[in-house]
Amino acid sequence: MRFLSSALVSFLALAYNVFAKSSTGDSVLVVIDPSLKKEDYSKFFGGLEERGYQLTFRGPKDTHPPIEQYGIPGFSHVILFTPETKSYAFDITPQSLVELLSEDTNLLVTLSAKQTPLSSLSTEFSLIPPPPGTPLVSHHPARSEPATVIPVPVPESPLLTPGTPPVWFSGVPHAFGNSPYLVPILRASSESFAADSLDDSGADALVDASEKAGEGLWAGSQLGLVTGFQTLKNSRVVFAGGVEIFGDQYANKALPDGAPSGNEKFVRDVTAWAFRETLALRIDNTTHHRVGEEAPSEKYTTNHQIVYTAHISAYDPETSSWKPYSGITDMQLEFTMLDPHIRIALPPVAGEPGKYQVQFRAPDRHGVFKFVVDWRRKGYSFLQTSTTVPVVPPRHDQYPRFLSAAWPYYAGAISTSIGFFLFSMLWLAGDVEGKKKKGLKTE
Repeated sequence: MRFLSSALVSFLALAYNVFAKSSTGDSVLVVIDPSLKKEDYSKFFGGLEERGYQLTFRGPKDTHPPIEQYGIPGFSHVILFTPETKSYAFDITPQSLVELLSEDTNLLVTLSAKQTPLSSLSTEFSLIPPPPGTPLVSHHPARSEPATVIPVPVPESPLLTPGTPPVWFSGVPHAFGNSPYLVPILRASSESFAADSLDDSGADALVDASEKAGEGLWAGSQLGLVTGFQTLKNSRVVFAGGVEIFGDQYANKALPDGAPSGNEKFVRDVTAWAFRETLALRIDNTTHHRVGEEAPSEKYTTNHQIVYTAHISAYDPETSSWKPYSGITDMQLEFTMLDPHIRIALPPVAGEPGKYQVQFRAPDRHGVFKFVVDWRRKGYSFLQTSTTVPVVPPRHDQYPRFLSAAWPYYAGAISTSIGFFLFSMLWLAGDVEGKKKKGLKTE
């Protein structure tokens, strides 16, 4: 019975993926704190449902529906609107959320100025939260809103719609660690800082920190407000410094200059990236063969000409399908044996969408080599593939009989042989004539 239940869950997950808006599925579990009203986020949740997502809501202390059942995630994506919740059900812990990422589930996490388990979770992803009770503060630009309600400009990014207006933000910032897998999405404005009060009593400390280390640890555009993280398995998690950025109030709120805010468009782009609608790439297949052949070779000989081909596709959320993608111009192929012996560009083939191909000569060294493609760019799915092949020396009958570089030696050997033959003939002939002359004198 347990086996049948597990098989049914797997079949349903596969069926979702076939007709999915996201490249990994459309089922979304929303864990929302009881203090938050679902109606206050109607535009956000309604936008997800309009895009084809199936939302399921539960409280942080509820046990049904479970996030994971029989070792299989029950949802493709999990949204945690629990910025101030300190206690959860047994199936929601920092460890279980990390395990969900390893099982190809995506996360959207909201934080707050209070110390919670989600704050501890953020540190596992190379984010550095500020001391508790220190929200982001900015007195610029001039506005009637409190200093903690800030219009933040939206930067240029491949995962955001160009020209998105500034967004309203209220919440806690975070600093960045050294992880190369962080994807900054929204940064604080240069005039903002993290403080435990709204007055300017700590301005001198901020000035001192700015003089010692640029803008200071908790001030300026070095702070992140919304940040993504992509694992080596390409699952994604987004940490937002406040849940208010997703609310209807900020989506309907005009900017200080009277223009509409970009909150609705911004959170749409963020969820599209987090749920792997956008910038989702994959390697469909790779092939390799000798020049002039079509079938892949089980082994190669040193100095042979090799052709390597990779087919890459990108997910199209409009058609819920994968389409050939030729937009990568900086991908490389490595032919390695412990260290790369050959590193060469792997360019797209003109006129053949999704096809990348390169020809190179095998090194003059035998051993076990690997074709390695390891393409990593911020925001995009990582493309990784490795194929092992042996490179052997030529057989005894495959070596060339004459080498063009050895012609001086050939000429020397031939000339020496000819000279020796002529010398021998002349010497032998001269000796016979001398004996004949001596015989005539004796007579």
